[in-house]
Order: sequence, then structure tokens, then C-alpha cells
Amino acid sequence: MGKSYERIDGRLRDFIEAQHIFFTATAPLDGDGTVNLSPKGLTGSFAVLDEVTVAYLDFAGSNAETIAHLRENGRITLMWCAFDGPPNIVRVHGRGEPVFRDDPRWRELLGYFPGIDPTRHGLRAIIVVTAEKIRDTCGYAVPFLTYDEDRPLHASRFARETDESLDAYFHKKEHVATSIDGLPGLPLPLPALSRAD
Repeated sequence: MGKSYERIDGRLRDFIEAQHIFFTATAPLDGDGTVNLSPKGLTGSFAVLDEVTVAYLDFAGSNAETIAHLRENGRITLMWCAFDGPPNIVRVHGRGEPVFRDDPRWRELLGYFPGIDPTRHGLRAIIVVTAEKIRDTCGYAVPFLTYDEDRPLHASRFARETDESLDAYFHKKEHVATSIDGLPGLPLPLPALSRAD
């Protein structure tokens, strides 16, 4: 039986922080627009900021659908599933905002992710989500899956990029500056990472 929560704390927070993967879902306002669903992983790239606010690091990739949808309407759902232990699914429905490298909040937010070297993954934004509805459900049909380790491929691919080459990479991709549906995506040119970051 599903249950609603006012805050992300206690057992609920422990569960969320223990998962190795979560999923994000966003969509444009246009009813014919493309719904986006993305898996997110990498140990240390998710943080609970307070009882109703979470954040995750948005790394380099060939699309920027989540960013585009959030810039247009802010709606986002995050979902975690228990792949081991007792069955559970947690969803956080809320409002999200991409915080970009040139935002005054960047440095403070980056402090919530001490285990991540931002230069190794082409970090382009920090997604901050304020929960409006928090729910869990049983997850009885979710299979058992075993976590072995994070894949090293993302870091090995993007660690060799400079700010300039990463910007050039994003300019070459069809759906980074503009979403699949033509919405504004990642603002380019990409601001440089401060070396203090």
C-alpha cells in the first residue's frame, strides 16, 4: 500500500541515499512533445540538501532533454527502486531547476558532492529539485539485481576534455543546445569551470 510523506528524512532518506541508480522523468508542456526518462548513477552524484530538497550532478552527454524541460516548466519526478533487500519504490514529484556553471550558487551546491571531481565527467549543471509530493509503494514486481561497481567509461571519456573541447563537443550534438522538440537546452557557450571547483 502506498504512503505519502511530508519530508525526506529517517528511513526514507536512508533508502534513497543507499541506492546506486535512480531515474528522472520530465516532459514538455506540449502534449505531443517527447517524454524523457533517464537513468542516473555514479556514486556521490546525488545529495539530499534538506528535508524537501535534493540535487544531482548533470554530466556531459549527447542530449539535454531534462534541462530543456526544466527550463520550460520545471516539472520532474525522481524514482528509486530497491533491487536488493525489502521491496520498495520511492518517488519524489516536484519542481526542478538546472543550476549552471556561471550561477552564483554553483560553488556552494558543488560542496554537497565532495567525492566527485567535476573535471572528470564534463559536469555541465546541478539539478536542484524541491519536493511537492513524496510517496513510496511496494515494488513487489521489481527484480533482484546485483550492483558490482560504477562503470569507469564516463570518466575515461570526458576526463580528457578541456572546457573548450567540451563546449565544441556540445555544439556538435544536435540535441544539447536545443531539445528534441526544439526547446532551449544547455546554454552555450559553456562557461568554464573555476579551477577552485
